[in-house]
Amino acid sequence: MARVPAQSFRDLQVWQKSHRLVLDVYRLTKLLPKEELFGLTSQMRRAAVSVPANIAEGFKRRGKSDKARHMNIAQGSLEELQYYFILCGDLSYLPPDAVGDRMNEVGRMLTAYARQILDSRS
Repeated sequence: MARVPAQSFRDLQVWQKSHRLVLDVYRLTKLLPKEELFGLTSQMRRAAVSVPANIAEGFKRRGKSDKARHMNIAQGSLEELQYYFILCGDLSYLPPDAVGDRMNEVGRMLTAYARQILDSRS
């Protein structure tokens, strides 16, 4: 059975999962100390939001390399977020693996999606 092509970035499972990751990050960063509001909280939220935002932007790009570049930017933001969770763990603010499974899943999906973009015929 052939898969129906996505009509919108919202149809992409990788976008849906990364959006849920953003919601988790917002929920978890509410637990950080108030003195981190303009530090870790802001940085973590910015990095998290960058992932689905770049997926959305890349979705409408016409060239394969431009689409894949946006997926690569999303992957970089995901790695940045992973570091912030390591730091939060070392500072005893949050468990370092609070959203580790979700981050790993989104990372695998981004890699597969970027590969699919580059391997496609169009």
